[in-house]
Amino acid sequence: MSNPQEHIKNHLLTAKCLSVSQPWLSSFLASTSQQQQRAPLSALTQTALFRLLASDFTRSLSTSVPSALLPVDISNPAVKERRVPGPVPVQVLDIEDIGVSLWSQVEAIERVERGETLKGKEIVRVVNVGGDDDGNEQQQQQQPAPGGPRPPSSDDDDPTAAAVPDANGNRDNNNTMANADLGLSGATHGPHRLVLQDAAGTRVVAFELKPVEGVAIGKLPIGAKLLLRDATVGRGMVLLSPESVTLLGGKIEAMDAAWRKERKANLLARLAEMEAQPARER
Repeated sequence: MSNPQEHIKNHLLTAKCLSVSQPWLSSFLASTSQQQQRAPLSALTQTALFRLLASDFTRSLSTSVPSALLPVDISNPAVKERRVPGPVPVQVLDIEDIGVSLWSQVEAIERVERGETLKGKEIVRVVNVGGDDDGNEQQQQQQPAPGGPRPPSSDDDDPTAAAVPDANGNRDNNNTMANADLGLSGATHGPHRLVLQDAAGTRVVAFELKPVEGVAIGKLPIGAKLLLRDATVGRGMVLLSPESVTLLGGKIEAMDAAWRKERKANLLARLAEMEAQPARER
């Protein structure tokens, strides 16, 4: 039987371009039960990958390979353009949809706080009317959105309908749950602005130059892991495209929960700052 440490380490490096640190790997194996250690190496390796993607890369990845790290001066705006060959694994610290106004994002969050969601041009309020034993029956009260005409009463095949919760507050899938928590009735449109961090802790702002599947508020959680390969950096900003980004998945639960909790307050603070800026200029 091959050495579990070497097998896991080599597999994560060759299959996912993730160079795990020896302390993290030793800690992972020490935390596994005897039953897990007797499982096939393939199963143990998948468990290691799952935990690695849920970890903080600054603590779990090795920093001994320079090509797997961002340049320390990557955010230097004086450098007109450069390439990062990679592959460089990074984690998401922040995501923003710059195609939607700050006020619209605040209003979307407040709609969910009131138990409302948008369905087409309607505002839908979900009311529990007793329901069956599972509490799944619900009644939708609809009214037109402000400034919009009243749409037909027929039930359209609108993808935003999936964001309507059942009587228990559940949704069909995790992505839709995330959307509702963030005050969104579907994936955001973009383009998106992200803050990324490599294993050494170097941070950089990234901009979605072309739409990247899976990059959206409500789809890409904080702590999610990406792989940058042959990425262009212009004036200190990484330009994201489908050709240069691979989504690995994952999430850092504590960071994601804190980001969601503070998102509305952060948006309002930015709005207040923008409103105060003209007054300072006068």
